[in-house]
Formats: sequence, structure tokens, C-alpha cells
Amino acid sequence: MTTEQRTQEIRGWLLGRLPDDWFTTAPEVSIDRDEVIVVGTIDAPDIDQQASDAERAAAEAGRIKKFREDTRERRITIALELEHAAGRKVAWGVECGRTRTIFTSLSAPVMTRLRQPERQVLDTLVEAGVARSRSEALVWCVRLVDQHADTWLADLREAMQKVAQVRESGPGA
Repeated sequence: MTTEQRTQEIRGWLLGRLPDDWFTTAPEVSIDRDEVIVVGTIDAPDIDQQASDAERAAAEAGRIKKFREDTRERRITIALELEHAAGRKVAWGVECGRTRTIFTSLSAPVMTRLRQPERQVLDTLVEAGVARSRSEALVWCVRLVDQHADTWLADLREAMQKVAQVRESGPGA
């Protein structure tokens, strides 16, 4: 089963399992080999058009906190069921207005070997105060690549799906 098929299966399971009044639209589901992240959109609070950005952000943060507290027990139950079915940890998130918050997402260690030129890049980021450690600097680099490589990564993921489809239709499939 491809990653996209597994994502669709989990998304379908969630659509059947989630309470109808939690989210305004179907939740966004992202999956990797370690974790399933479910992000739903909730109604933003009614705020005066003249409200400052700080007031809007505070109202959205308050609405997210309320959702998190009000749904905690049911989210835990659903997450435990999904963790058993999917074999991955489950994290929840909410989008409210302009604010997106992920609750307690998994942080997985990743081992890598870097040669001196790559280590020097990380050390420069640490020395400049951009990051506190090489580990944090590496996270910063990955996020930067993610921001600037969306199209390339999307093309790569699409190509990987096509390869998986060809494998599935091959001999002995």
C-alpha cells in the first residue's frame, strides 16, 4: 500500500470517527513513518474589524485552548484507537483564523554523519545565534529547505507515487 493510499484510508477512518461538530471542514491528515498528524479547522472568534493583530491572535489562541481542553478525553480515545490501527503515534492540531497550533507532536531523533563543510555551516548558525546547537541548526536548515523547495518536493513525491503504482502493477503483484 502506498503512502497516499494509507493516508486516504486513515483520513476516511477519521471522517467516520470524528464528531461532526469539531471541525468546519474535513481535517488535514499528514503521515510519515513515525506519526499521524490530524489538523482541523475550527471557527474563528467574532472579532471587530478594527481589532489589532495582537487582540486577534489572543482571541484565536483562547479559542484553540478551549477546543483543546473541551475535546481532550475524546481526542485521546480516538488517538489510541488510531495508534493501534495505524501503528504510529497520533498528534492533533487546530487552525483557527490565522493561527495554527499542533498539540504535542512527536520529536524523533535522526542520526546523520556530516563532513567538515556541513558541520561548519551548522557551527556558523550556532555562532551567529540563529540556533543554540548543531541539532537546532539542522532543524533550521531543514525548515528553510522546506519553505523554498515546495514545488520540487511536490514533484518528487508525485514521482514516488508513480513508481509505487508501477511496482504494484508489476509481475507478482
